Amino acid sequence: LEFRRVLFRSPGVYAADTGTSTPEQREMAALLHAGPGSVITGAAAVRRHNLTCAGLGEIDVLVRAGVRVQSAGFTRVQHTNRMPARPWSTRGIRFAPLPRAVADAARGMKHFEDVQALVCEAIQRGRCQVEELIAELNAGPSAGARLFRAALAEITTDIRSVAEGDLKQLIDKSDVDKPLYNPRLYLFDGDTFTFLGMPDAWWQRAGVAAEADSLQYHLSAKDYADTLARHNRMEAAGIHMLHFLPRSIKPERRQILASLRNAIAAGTVRPELPIVAVPGEEPDDGAYLKAQAGSLGYA
Repeated sequence: LEFRRVLFRSPGVYAADTGTSTPEQREMAALLHAGPGSVITGAAAVRRHNLTCAGLGEIDVLVRAGVRVQSAGFTRVQHTNRMPARPWSTRGIRFAPLPRAVADAARGMKHFEDVQALVCEAIQRGRCQVEELIAELNAGPSAGARLFRAALAEITTDIRSVAEGDLKQLIDKSDVDKPLYNPRLYLFDGDTFTFLGMPDAWWQRAGVAAEADSLQYHLSAKDYADTLARHNRMEAAGIHMLHFLPRSIKPERRQILASLRNAIAAGTVRPELPIVAVPGEEPDDGAYLKAQAGSLGYA
């Protein structure tokens, strides 16, 4: 039986084979190096939760403050006073709960797009709550938190995907009239309000809506069917819908802005649509709609 050293500068960690180490072997080696009670976090832990995460081959491991162990090879040791109370475990691999893993991974990233994609996926797939990530942001170290904080700031203003964030940024930096972001649109027929949908951006006077169709978040056939039905409802109500593919927003920004300008200009010459937009931050649609109807003389 042959043995090979798995972790450089950790002479006590060996594998009983001669092949290339698997990700699971590397994770076990990292835990053995860090010692009893250590817990994998960061990108490796995010992937353990079956989410995608940018990052190289390093494995981040949490150990209690005061434990005398240092980083070695691909293992990056993080000393902390906040060890996860209930770590997850699969086949002997201990790893952090997802909110902690996402926060630790985000702090180690250098590119905002990577942090944004990670945070969006965790929330969009229903695996984390925004409040959980905010709690991790506030409880953890400030070092490396700038990009994490920026990504959460976009999420808390209801920008749900990387593509939507790119579209918002493009519009905000342009001379295009500023829209409402993520409003809830209702068609008013003089008697009742009918919900139409919640576009990424909405120009009330022009009756124009824009969406970044991030197919990454159409997670099932039902998601796609719901999106199509919503599009048809809004078009039937007279809304001019503009759809942009995520990959086109940055390289085709001039064409996109031209399309928006033209649609808004055309929309303003027709009568305003009988649509009420409830702002994303408004907590009570019913009360808001009643007030709007009253102000328009319909109540």
